[in-house]
Amino acid sequence: MVRGALAALLETENDIEVIAQAQDGKEALDLVLTHRPEVLLTDIEMPEVTGIELAAEIQRRKLHVRVVILTTFARAGYLRRALEAGVSGYLLKDAPAATLADAIRRIRAGGRVIDPELAAEAWSDADPLTDRERQVLRHAAEGTASAEIAARLNLSEGTVRNYLSEAIAKLGAANRVEAARIARQKGWL
Repeated sequence: MVRGALAALLETENDIEVIAQAQDGKEALDLVLTHRPEVLLTDIEMPEVTGIELAAEIQRRKLHVRVVILTTFARAGYLRRALEAGVSGYLLKDAPAATLADAIRRIRAGGRVIDPELAAEAWSDADPLTDRERQVLRHAAEGTASAEIAARLNLSEGTVRNYLSEAIAKLGAANRVEAARIARQKGWL
């Protein structure tokens, strides 16, 4: 419903055409490859592939598509990860509709649009986790046992325990569940 409403809203703009809509990140990538839009509007949390993973894949493939994330997640960690993944815009869903249309125009023209309050906050709380610690913690947050995490990531159980211990220590958490909660709350997972 929200996706359809956004598309309808953007279609009212004379210079913006919605050429496709996707229900998950995997379908979004397929549609990008088929239609080659100038600008892709996505959310962070989507089934299959997240908006950040989608942006990183678009950057990895060197596709000439500018990515805008429109989300409810006003978390500095998400913004930092999105910028590292190559997004051109990061806006919050509570912004006025005219702001979104203007942002899409500016981004299409080569600019970058970031929610100003979130941008200031993003540089005050750096993510202490390494990519591997984040991967292991993400699996742990799903309730996956260390042995299974090790098998999924081609690591030894001892290495998985070391990554979890490091993440727990860096986040000042009491255990892996609390570490995952803290990391997710800050937008680092």
